[in-house]
Amino acid sequence: MLESFDMNTNDSQSRMEAIVSLCKRRGFIFQGSEIYGGLAGTFDYGPLGVALKRNIQNSWWDHFVTNRDDIYGVDAAILMNPKAWEASGHVSGFSDPLIECPKCKRRFRADHIEIIDGVQFCPNDKEKLGTPRQFNMMFKTEIGATEDPTSISYLRPETAGGMFVNFKNVVDSFHPKLPFGLAQMGKAFRNEIAPRDFIFRLREMEQMEIEYFCHPSKWEETFEHLRKEFKSWMISIGLPEKMIHEVEIGEEERAFYSKRTIDFEFDFPIGQKELAGLVYRSDYDLKQHTEFSKTDLSYFDEETKERFIPHCIEPSIGVERTVLATLASAYKEEKVGDETRIVLAFVPSIAPIQIAVLPLSKKEELSTPAQGIVKKLKKIARVQYDETQSIGKRYRRQDEIGTPYCVTVDFDTLNDNAVTVRDRDTMEQVRIPVAELEQYFTDKFNI
Repeated sequence: MLESFDMNTNDSQSRMEAIVSLCKRRGFIFQGSEIYGGLAGTFDYGPLGVALKRNIQNSWWDHFVTNRDDIYGVDAAILMNPKAWEASGHVSGFSDPLIECPKCKRRFRADHIEIIDGVQFCPNDKEKLGTPRQFNMMFKTEIGATEDPTSISYLRPETAGGMFVNFKNVVDSFHPKLPFGLAQMGKAFRNEIAPRDFIFRLREMEQMEIEYFCHPSKWEETFEHLRKEFKSWMISIGLPEKMIHEVEIGEEERAFYSKRTIDFEFDFPIGQKELAGLVYRSDYDLKQHTEFSKTDLSYFDEETKERFIPHCIEPSIGVERTVLATLASAYKEEKVGDETRIVLAFVPSIAPIQIAVLPLSKKEELSTPAQGIVKKLKKIARVQYDETQSIGKRYRRQDEIGTPYCVTVDFDTLNDNAVTVRDRDTMEQVRIPVAELEQYFTDKFNI
């Protein structure tokens, strides 16, 4: 009998540790530079992890770019002219409060240290901490052979900047009608004072962002449209709606350029934390880049003959936090008799492997037809061939990596030309003719 239960619902640390352990054991995510002792705030993706990440990214791209006519994809350079970051306000204002212990010299984010009777104490040695100061989180680098103030550049702390500086390029080359958006996926870098919680807070990350431009009078309906679309996509990749919380951010907590912000917070194992944001940036960015670049970034509406600076709505989500959210949503432990079965119940669209083909024996008489089935099914799905260990252990292994279906080729297959298809979630098994497998899975995956 199969009995589902929530694993350590009251012990978030144990739940996170279980997910981290599974990620390493099954080749999803590894600590960056692990053989050298690691590097804080960096993680490497193994074969299954990179597949999961790319499936999520492909889903986002399909939803917001491929399947729409009003959003255009771009891929801007990581290194930009430093004046672009001056215009956006990052050089002067992209900072966190840093506080240092005078004894052990360790540094902390001041807003993460408890205040007791007006005083903050070092979590390491209980020493009284000093006065907080602002710490700019952008990574500086040098461009060219000379080292002087003119050679300074930065690793981008967000992908949005590259879209704003390409606004005119897209308008001039594609002549889009408002409203329209620019979309980008890519690396961003932040010199976090205290990276922590596995892949939740990192120094090197990937973002999926849209800058959606509209007429100033249409921002509210545009904001509402993107709010619904954003949440709909999150649910489509397997995030339970009940675990997604829309939090309206008050004026005193919003970024200086924001006129309205909603944070989409998620019930991570570490608590309810920010997963994504939806920000009404007004015309701040295009105005700033117009001023600093001396380039006209206004938009001319051919129908109304009106020229104006469009306003911008920004849906933004971190790839790594989305990966963590899908892992947390999918992770289950179930009692099967006297055993505990660990399952990653991914929705099929993002599962790293969608179908596993398992010959009951390594003998050629079974492996040959099994390989033929793999070749056939690879036309419609992500397929893995697995012939190592007992069939029971292979089922458990596929459960742990989130494979929705297993196809078992047994000795009866040689007579009836049929196979056993096992469902990951119910563990039910059905006999399907080999000739009908493609259509069977086409229907299952809604291809």
